[in-house]
Amino acid sequence: MGALSALEEALENRWEALWVRMFDKEPVELLDALHRECDDKAVVCPAGRVLVPNAYEVELAGPVHEELTRRGSRVDQVLTDSLARHAERHGYEWAGPLTVHVTRSADVPNGRYRVASSVMTHVSAEGFQHAER
Repeated sequence: MGALSALEEALENRWEALWVRMFDKEPVELLDALHRECDDKAVVCPAGRVLVPNAYEVELAGPVHEELTRRGSRVDQVLTDSLARHAERHGYEWAGPLTVHVTRSADVPNGRYRVASSVMTHVSAEGFQHAER
């Protein structure tokens, strides 16, 4: 691991620790779920390339959504940045442009969040909800 990677990982750990202090455990669990979704959908291709989905949908229960957005933070950007760093550390390649779309949902099964991913070649956060699955 190079010096830059070690620094990036240290910054990521500090960021997650800050989230824990600010918002309790929810965001770190959410980051872990997002990283697991990426890892679970990774496909090893010829020449050792590892391809992962590029479009992620995160549905948050109302109270979780309010807690994460009330301070004006861009949750979708924070999650996208974290996922990008995670993929870089693992040597993953995206199937297309990376986006994480965060929505509020009343029917999240665990009452907190749901994470899903798909491969979309041309996707933006604005058009995500209209894209075919």
